[in-house]
Amino acid sequence: MSEVNSHFSRRRFLQSTGALLLLSVSRVGMAASSHIVAVRIWPSSTYSRMTLESNVPLKYKQFALSHPERLVIDIEGLHFNTVLKGVNKLVRVDDPFIKNARVGQFDTHTVRIVLELKRNVSPKIFSLPPVATIKNRLVVDLYPSQDRIEDDPLLALLKDYNQGDLEKNEQVQAPLPGKAGRDRPIIIMIDPGHGGEDPGAHGKYKTREKDIVLKIGRRLKALIDKQPNMKAYMTRNEDVFIPLRVRVAKARKQRADLFVSIHADAFTSRAARGSSVFALSTSGATSAAARFLAQTQNEADLIGGVSMSGDRYLDHTMFDMVQRQTIHDSLKFGKEVLSRMGHINHLHKRTVDQAGFAVLKAPDIPSILVETAFISNVEEERKLRTTRYQQQVADAIFHGIKAYFEKGAALAHR
Repeated sequence: MSEVNSHFSRRRFLQSTGALLLLSVSRVGMAASSHIVAVRIWPSSTYSRMTLESNVPLKYKQFALSHPERLVIDIEGLHFNTVLKGVNKLVRVDDPFIKNARVGQFDTHTVRIVLELKRNVSPKIFSLPPVATIKNRLVVDLYPSQDRIEDDPLLALLKDYNQGDLEKNEQVQAPLPGKAGRDRPIIIMIDPGHGGEDPGAHGKYKTREKDIVLKIGRRLKALIDKQPNMKAYMTRNEDVFIPLRVRVAKARKQRADLFVSIHADAFTSRAARGSSVFALSTSGATSAAARFLAQTQNEADLIGGVSMSGDRYLDHTMFDMVQRQTIHDSLKFGKEVLSRMGHINHLHKRTVDQAGFAVLKAPDIPSILVETAFISNVEEERKLRTTRYQQQVADAIFHGIKAYFEKGAALAHR
């Protein structure tokens, strides 16, 4: 009888121990199921961004404190971990907005983040679902206060974009008075792709597309600005994320005569090589490669992180006639650049390809996208890293721009 009782006692002990173990594992699982896997801070002169990447969506509350200026973010159901411990080390001395960051366990189930600010800001906080290899994100964008926004054209466009008002400028604008290159400077908008949270493609040796194309863009701007009849602007001149539609809107705000987007993309095979030039298509891609590339480039907003987006440029029939002529001019412009790219690198395709690139959708500006080389190809990655090739690409695009306008002027005088 005692053996039977002993057997049942051991059985109950094992059952209860198992239950405790299961409960313990369950609690650990619950704690582990909600945690921060990465924190990134991207400072720029336009706005600063902090991104909290987690394996589950985060619930948060925010409020501001003054004297000194602080932004407080309470995240529910979260526990302090080693990733959060290093947040203060991510704040750069030259960050225009963030002075310091402190993180701690506010109560049993809440982590509190305190951003000490250098100035009064207009914060914008939003969540993003997983995309590509990036998990859930909580994004904290710190914009300057209202008085600075009114003095900065890019900030004004970003404000319109965030409020959903960017479409108010989406009418075909009257061109600037006078003939470009004769009565006034030719205005070129240079668009180095990606930036900030969106690194673009990367090579085997960790070369990042966003860094290479920014260097090429700066070289191209320097060439253009040396010309007495030309003026260049850049959609970004630092490591900052700018939404695709804001890039287009900035070009239209400046009433640019041409738009050049610069990239160095990757492909699934490292054997893919060569330079390419693309223009917009409103009726489907002209090749499978163009369709694939447009799809990857159009994902920039998802990766870079925007809280709202839309595409209205091709929804208005009033744009149709203007856009058809613009695409026709884009193909002529692209042909001039492509022929010169062929002098410095193998061409992936010898004609200008077309697809539905969101960044090329200005209805009234001839626009092209230049794929300088495949960063996924080891040999071409090495070339892209050299100042010599970066300058050659800038030279090729520059001489393509000059040839496009010179031929246009010659045709006008016939």
